[in-house]
Amino acid sequence: NEKKKRKGNRLPCSPSRVLHIRQIPSGVTGAEVISLGLPFGKVTNLLMLRGKGQAFLEMASVDAAVSMVNYYTPATPHLHNQPVYIQYSNYKELRTDNQHNQARPQAVLQGVNAVQHGNLGITSALAAEGGVLPSHGSVLRIVVENVFYPVTLDVLYQIFSKFGFVLKIVMFHKNNQFQALLQYADATNAYYAKMSLDGHSIYTGCCTLRIDFSRLTNLTVKYNNDKSRDFTCIDFPFGDGQRTVETSLSTPFASQNTIFPSYSGLSGFAPALGFPQGAALGSLTVTTSAVPGHMTIPGIPGNSVLLVSNLNAEAITPYGLFILFGVYGDVHRVKIMFKKRGIALVQMADATQAQLAINYLNGQRLYGRVMHATLSKYQTIQLPKEQEDKGLTKDYSNSPLHRFKNPCSKNFQNIFPPSATLHLSNIPPSVTVDDLKTLFTSKGSTVKGFKFFQKDCKMALIQLGSVEEAVHALIELHNHDFGENQHLRVSFSKCTI
Repeated sequence: NEKKKRKGNRLPCSPSRVLHIRQIPSGVTGAEVISLGLPFGKVTNLLMLRGKGQAFLEMASVDAAVSMVNYYTPATPHLHNQPVYIQYSNYKELRTDNQHNQARPQAVLQGVNAVQHGNLGITSALAAEGGVLPSHGSVLRIVVENVFYPVTLDVLYQIFSKFGFVLKIVMFHKNNQFQALLQYADATNAYYAKMSLDGHSIYTGCCTLRIDFSRLTNLTVKYNNDKSRDFTCIDFPFGDGQRTVETSLSTPFASQNTIFPSYSGLSGFAPALGFPQGAALGSLTVTTSAVPGHMTIPGIPGNSVLLVSNLNAEAITPYGLFILFGVYGDVHRVKIMFKKRGIALVQMADATQAQLAINYLNGQRLYGRVMHATLSKYQTIQLPKEQEDKGLTKDYSNSPLHRFKNPCSKNFQNIFPPSATLHLSNIPPSVTVDDLKTLFTSKGSTVKGFKFFQKDCKMALIQLGSVEEAVHALIELHNHDFGENQHLRVSFSKCTI
């Protein structure tokens, strides 16, 4: 009897890397369940209980599982427009070797892991699960049908960045249809975006997405404007188009009617003739987030203030955020929330730099947590009265450490995603390989490789044990003082040693 009582009134389980997922609608594939876990780390096992509408998902680490539960608890994920519920399982690991009906999910898992670890061709297993071409690329062709409301580049960016890093978008009209090409950093992201969004409508009853894979392997963007954007190059000219900020802020949508396909459970537009009052007047406030889920705070497209959440409250500092976000733009102010130390606001110099920082840092691990970066509803960070703040708000608008003050700076050409290899420059002649290795080791890094540039001994590459280690080392050692006014410069590199 005691057992029954406990079962009916479930006690919360202690964290486990195995997660129990309930109320999964019939027809949901193993790949779709796996996609809930991918943004938080490697998925190592899956057990589908199709008859019960349940599944067990095993993550590679307890940390990844904790990040996933913390993210989805306030923001319930949706599959096939139905909410699904995630909690820790009593199991500490999954054993699915003898399950005869688990062959397909296991094959999918192998396929996902092959893709996640550098093989961009989706395997035949993934193809079997989702009907995908065996070797599709990372560029999607998007056709929007029944365009009752304008679809802006910002709207597409915010919807598609839920599934990974969007590098470029080009919009155009062809055959009297609204079309767009969108390139992800990785083919896996393109696969999940297509699988989750194809056939869904941005707004109830209109703006329906038809998505397939493009034959193009890379998009060329000449201008950053309201029709095309390269999120990796912030120094592109605007060309003939109007600046996106103005166009997106005047777009006639009502925020309460915005729908995120397959995640949001919000009710959409009423039938065509019966709009809620103000539906054609409100400003666009679509939420952004690069992992499946739904942030409740609406961000403003064209905004330069970022909301950064799921931070490690024990380790994070305004200076650390200033240095890290400063790799992708000039940070003017940082504010860590007084009552919620795991949340911060970061104000960039402009909207393009803010978008670039989201692109590269959203989903990045920092001090053991998966960081989430999205646009904030605030357009500026207010400076508080000194005594109330405890050093949590800092103004960096006149900092000498800004990387992009000079419009002709080479830094604009050297913006890369976080990587385990760091580019070091401004190294004094007196500093040796051993000095640098010792310096990085003293900050907890594992040095896997090192080489000076042949032509210029002021520069070097250092390869560390992981991307997360490199992120921590960059925060700790960028601007490190060697004495005699010689300061080390640290950036992420696109090369490996």
